[in-house]
Amino acid sequence: MRHIISVLLENEPGALSRVVGLFSARGYNIESLTVAPTEDASLSRMTIVTAGSDEVIEQITKHLNRLVEVVKVYDLSDGAHTERELMLIKVRAVGKEREEMKRTTDIFRGRVIDVTDKSYTIELTGDTAKLDAFIEAIDKTSILETVRTGASGIGRGERILRV
Repeated sequence: MRHIISVLLENEPGALSRVVGLFSARGYNIESLTVAPTEDASLSRMTIVTAGSDEVIEQITKHLNRLVEVVKVYDLSDGAHTERELMLIKVRAVGKEREEMKRTTDIFRGRVIDVTDKSYTIELTGDTAKLDAFIEAIDKTSILETVRTGASGIGRGERILRV
């Protein structure tokens, strides 16, 4: 089962590598990883998307809590949460393809952020399924390049990850 683990950790050199090393040493896979400072410059928020049984996720959480830099660990998948991912995708857009690509982008509520005479660069934001659906909806041969951020998530309502 897919889990989104949110980690609040000290913003210091080596913290990221220790977290990644923990996953690597135990054979756990990281599907995506995003990290950025919080409103408090001394802390960073890390969002890890991984897959595993409840027992495996519990083990990951316990191991993460043992790291010195880790302040708090929270499995967002345990309750209501909102997640988003950003994708930039460069596609071939010449002739009749241009209008069709623009129409598909509009259907998925994306934005064309760069235009050349032969291509569009499209920005899409949404959950992973929405971005995957966009890729499925367009002709695979028209994709020139794809960049995705991985999921970022936050608990809904009163669910807060704070010190």
